[in-house]
Amino acid sequence: MSRQNLIIGVIGVILLLFVLGASPVFIVDITQTAIVVQLGKPVQNITTPGLQFKVPFIQEVTYFDKRLLDYDSSAQEVITQDKKTILIDNFAKWRITDPLKVYQAFQTQRGALRRLDDIIYSELRVEVGRHDLSDIVSKTRSEVMAIVTKRANEKAAAYGIEIQDVRIKRADLPEQNEKAVFARMQAERERQAKQYRAEGAEEAQKIRSEAEKDREIILAEAYKTSEELRGEGDAKAFKLYASAYRQDPKFFEFTRTMEAYKKSFKDHSTIVMSPDSEFFKYLKQR
Repeated sequence: MSRQNLIIGVIGVILLLFVLGASPVFIVDITQTAIVVQLGKPVQNITTPGLQFKVPFIQEVTYFDKRLLDYDSSAQEVITQDKKTILIDNFAKWRITDPLKVYQAFQTQRGALRRLDDIIYSELRVEVGRHDLSDIVSKTRSEVMAIVTKRANEKAAAYGIEIQDVRIKRADLPEQNEKAVFARMQAERERQAKQYRAEGAEEAQKIRSEAEKDREIILAEAYKTSEELRGEGDAKAFKLYASAYRQDPKFFEFTRTMEAYKKSFKDHSTIVMSPDSEFFKYLKQR
């Protein structure tokens, strides 16, 4: 066989291998690491990017991402220390630090993610169970997340995984508890509304009482002033009458009698008196 035919044969074999998907070469991206597996056992851990070689049909390559990855779980139920059930939706930042350990434990990155979910949920359930619902919502969330992150990372390190941060996105009540909670909230708001209305009615009554008291005081002061003015007027009138009487007693008597006649005989009045009464002395004169 000539050298040219040998070269053509080798090229043909290589092309055939490519067609069958059993290429002897593979590429490791800069964002990846790779484990070369031969007959089910890892034989090479490749952490540098570039073109690499393997034995076709005998060796296989499993890739792992070496970037910082996101883990986003579905909402799961957790029971707090005060026996309240809440739905916690959490996420985490993690990376694969030892691809060989990950492969030996889980074979694939997806398997590692499933184990990661178990670890984080377990630690989250334990730590949330040590706190009341109100504290988790308003006070201790950051503290809980820091503890969960630390303990989950300690467990994940045995599998070549580093957990950098665990956070709670949402903490909701289960649907069956929402109506009861809303009912309690509504009852509390109604109680506060009744209290405010009662306080408002009490304050309004105080204002009305104060206004009534001020009214009575003002009326009393006005009556007092009017009586004082009336008394002063009567005193001045009596003084004028006395002065006029002293000047001409007969004329004063006549004037007063005429005023008495005017008041007594108006509106067809009927008076029963003795004809010899002193009251008629001016009527008898001609």
